[in-house]
Amino acid sequence: MSKELKLTKRDRISVWFRSFFLQGSWNYERMQNGGWAFAMIPAIRKLYKTKEERAAALERHLEFFNTHPYVAVASPVVGVTLALEEERANGAPIDDVTIQGVKIGMMGPLAGIGDPVFWFTVRPILGALAASLALGGNILGPIIFFFAWNIIRMAFMWYTQEFGYKAGSRISEDLSGNMLQDITKGASILGMFILGSLVNRWVSVKFAPVVSSVKLSDGAFIDWSKLPAGAEGVKQALLQQASGMSLTDTKVTTLQNNLDSLIPGFVGLLITLLCMWLLKRKVSPIIIILGLFIIGIVFHLIGLM
Repeated sequence: MSKELKLTKRDRISVWFRSFFLQGSWNYERMQNGGWAFAMIPAIRKLYKTKEERAAALERHLEFFNTHPYVAVASPVVGVTLALEEERANGAPIDDVTIQGVKIGMMGPLAGIGDPVFWFTVRPILGALAASLALGGNILGPIIFFFAWNIIRMAFMWYTQEFGYKAGSRISEDLSGNMLQDITKGASILGMFILGSLVNRWVSVKFAPVVSSVKLSDGAFIDWSKLPAGAEGVKQALLQQASGMSLTDTKVTTLQNNLDSLIPGFVGLLITLLCMWLLKRKVSPIIIILGLFIIGIVFHLIGLM
């Protein structure tokens, strides 16, 4: 019976150190995939012995990946993935779809945690403390910020990677009870939910054609010629606008206004579904990105967008 393959603490430290460079080859096609694959190399070398096995492992880790890169966010995903790869190398029935599904399902929610907690809380607090010292002429200001931030970042990355690794091991131990299948299914559903919520936020399409232009009656718009000059005029204009009066004497309705009144974000959703369909048909993401650029420029030049 062959000896069970196991990642040592030294192996995991090597992965942890390499994960510092998650953003090292960031690209518009698959985001952080290059940095992710780079971080996984020590584990792949330890777990897989043949050239073909290592190539296959690298290929599955070059799929799309993107989440908050620092502190405690990407690292739990790294830890869980290490555990799944370890179990797979020891013969567990864990396929590429399972590993990628767990990664995608975890990266969305964790990214939502990383920004408010670390970018908007921890770092500003440390920055404010360092800035107050620096403004007083104290050289410790930038030094404290540099060391405090990196100590927090490195410590959280290590401990959350270890937490993910141990949690991943417990998941993969219960293959007979279908826990891994349930986790994969739940992660996939959560990933699709996050994707759906981001469509309306990140995909913006605005059509420019005017459908109608209606002259407003007196009293329905601000008569700028009757406003006093200076600050008093500005004050009255703001009050009139707050009461519901239009800034102009004409109400212009565009095609986009009509679409938004029916189903807000509908065109953005259609474009997202089209891109997903093209990806399913093996169309290169780079081709899709270039196509969207060209269509957007042409539609803008002809006045459609």
